[in-house]
Amino acid sequence: MTLPLIPPFVPVLLVAILSPFFSRRISHALGLVATAVVVPYIWLLPEGALISGSLFGFSTIFLYVDSLTRLMGGIFAFIGSIGIIYSYASDADTVQTAFALSYVGTSIGAVFAGDWLTLVFFVELMSIGSTLLVWHYGRQAVRTGFRYALWHGIGGSLLLAAIAWQYATVNSFLFTAADGIVSTVPQVLAVVGVGTMVGFIGLHTWLPDTYPKPHIAASVFLCVYTTKTGVYVMYRIFPEGQLAVAYMGGGMAVFGAFMALMQSDMRRLLSYHIQSQVGYMIAGVGIGTTLATAGAFGHVFNHILYKSLLFMTVGVVIYRTGEESLERVGGLARKLPVTTVAFSIAALSIAGFPGLNGFVSKGMVLSAAEYGEMETLWWLLILGGVGTFLSFIKLGYYVFFHGNYDGEIHDATRGQKVAMGIVAGLCVLFGVYPSGLFSIVPFGSEIHYETFTLGHIGEGLALAIAGVLGFAILRRPLKRIGRIPDFDDVYNPAVFFGTKAIVYGATNSFARIDQFVVHLTTGTRWLLNNPELGVRRITAIVKQSNVAKPRDENVTLGTFRAGIRQSIAIIVLVLALLLFVLLFG
Repeated sequence: MTLPLIPPFVPVLLVAILSPFFSRRISHALGLVATAVVVPYIWLLPEGALISGSLFGFSTIFLYVDSLTRLMGGIFAFIGSIGIIYSYASDADTVQTAFALSYVGTSIGAVFAGDWLTLVFFVELMSIGSTLLVWHYGRQAVRTGFRYALWHGIGGSLLLAAIAWQYATVNSFLFTAADGIVSTVPQVLAVVGVGTMVGFIGLHTWLPDTYPKPHIAASVFLCVYTTKTGVYVMYRIFPEGQLAVAYMGGGMAVFGAFMALMQSDMRRLLSYHIQSQVGYMIAGVGIGTTLATAGAFGHVFNHILYKSLLFMTVGVVIYRTGEESLERVGGLARKLPVTTVAFSIAALSIAGFPGLNGFVSKGMVLSAAEYGEMETLWWLLILGGVGTFLSFIKLGYYVFFHGNYDGEIHDATRGQKVAMGIVAGLCVLFGVYPSGLFSIVPFGSEIHYETFTLGHIGEGLALAIAGVLGFAILRRPLKRIGRIPDFDDVYNPAVFFGTKAIVYGATNSFARIDQFVVHLTTGTRWLLNNPELGVRRITAIVKQSNVAKPRDENVTLGTFRAGIRQSIAIIVLVLALLLFVLLFG
């Protein structure tokens, strides 16, 4: 039986459009069915299947199936269904879930695109859907949503510029027309644009700024799609790898982990760890070998599982206590036993503890760096691993084991337990059965990697021991550390006051120009209407100026002030004209 070729984003987006017209129960049920049905449909699509069409007058491919697009689309749809269950169980309203479904559908559209134009089209739609998902919650999420939209608007514009340059170079938008982005300038544009999506150091501030602010269910969706789509796009840019990108990934792994260690806001801590873990994926893409690429996308798959689980468990804590800071809760293991177990599995997974899925894919990337004799990169990734253990020991200790929360609370709702239980089970499954992961990642059948060697297990245990000892030493000093500044402490005021100065300067310059033109027009009109009187006045002024007078009589205080005003007016006019030419010339 041959399946009809329908782009898998179609049913998801269709439900996103229709769901606001139904009750909360029905709309969430439709969303669950749409995303759940798409998962097996994606895996049943034949290799090489495609749907071509036209977009903005150009020939494009809306659907292209290979091992990579199948992996990305399948996990995107699966975690979308889990997010719908969690959303319904966490009292998310219908409109929020509609925005979430639009985010899921456009992300699936992006990874199944067979050309650059379709890809950037869906990436821009992703930005719109995710911004609306953030804004919908209101409150502080509105302000952070504006910054989020600004960052992604800049990143998308740079990527679009790179793609336009690519088209001018190879005369095609198709991925198959060239081996990635082919020229230096568009490569730089594309890397910076996609670097915004994945959280390059210095371009990451939108991530910890945005993800802690919306509804807890919205954060489960947000932690998955944008950064992982960015990793996919980075691979399309450099299918053979790029060393500079690999080292940026190593830097992200360290920076994100140790910034997370300094946080007390639970979701902000998790957000910095998105940057850190995406660093491993970017490092794998940058290394570019078969093992590294398989490890990078294996880590994409695994990270989506354990990171969504972490946001779900922390979301339960916030849902039940109303507290965002780990300093205001404690001892919750006795009151939230199911949530505690789910958190422990997710935390050990992200830290790369043997027997859980993060250990498999993280080990693949580390081995790729080691085999490639990239010692500095290997040490960066190891240091990031230590920071990860430290961060999650801190989070788990203060939230679930240390202290005693004052108040009677219940564990997760039934739907929350179902969502967390499914994902936790998969974290364990792919950890003890890594062959299952190798069978679905690109190049998985080509690699020769032994997961449970003494060296790999020893490496994972050593990271855990270093994390425990490090936390024991640093626990008291960490409590005394206040807020750690990040790049946005420079960006935000600089953009605010810089924009204010530009607007003020431009407004006043155009006001001066307008005033000058009005006076010039009025004077010219009077002169034309009174030519004889005008000639007499001009003649009198000329005669008066030719009469020799002593310097002290000719230059009075009034004429001096008038001259100064005229000079200032001329300078302002010249600057305004220059600004006008720069802006509109």
